Amino acid sequence: MQSSSFHDERGATEGAGHLAFDDLGYAIVPEVLPSDECDAIAARVGPGHESVGSRSLLAHPWCTDLAARLRHHPALSTLIGAEDVAVQCTYFEKSASRNWLVPIHQDLSVPVAARVPDPHLAGWSLKEGALFVQAPTELLQRMVAVRLHLDACTARDGPLRVVPGSHRQGVIGPEAATRVRRETAEVDCVAPVGAALAMRPLLLHASSKASGDSRRRVLHFLFGPAHPPNGLRWQHAA
Repeated sequence: MQSSSFHDERGATEGAGHLAFDDLGYAIVPEVLPSDECDAIAARVGPGHESVGSRSLLAHPWCTDLAARLRHHPALSTLIGAEDVAVQCTYFEKSASRNWLVPIHQDLSVPVAARVPDPHLAGWSLKEGALFVQAPTELLQRMVAVRLHLDACTARDGPLRVVPGSHRQGVIGPEAATRVRRETAEVDCVAPVGAALAMRPLLLHASSKASGDSRRRVLHFLFGPAHPPNGLRWQHAA
């Protein structure tokens, strides 16, 4: 198992920029936010506070403002499309008391405003009152997720494990995903507090349970084109 940082020799570095991101499907950008601001955000969105459903944070002005800051960050702006908008922000918290594992998968569903009678669209579902659909592959290939780490994430904290380059194979079925994972070494995406992990939704990824007594709190933003194809409209666009 490899560990990835912003200075990964494989090329996920600021200097390598967009070409490395296109090749690997991920990049870790440090010092996106200072630690004190991460603490303030965590206090705002954690359990028992003002969040209105962990998948619907873009309904809050503070979250749309933060999305704009991410979009214009010097390093992240080279990875996010110039005309892209934030379409979702989800809060994740992993700790000794809120622990889970995630099997290898791709992120295929996106939040939309309404159903569209298009035979190419499938996998409609409701999650926390929001409508989701499995997005067309060409849309997923354009989108970028930005996971903002509100805590430091070490190998003991259940970090995301990614399969570099797997996003270039399109939508991958379960059996093929197991094969691709076996053939390509996974990378542990450890990150300091305030860092961001940018990744393509089609990148194969998984995570183990946290093994320590720390917390891994993350805001997961999803960015995509302002006008998605197939007549879709975003539920939120910031």
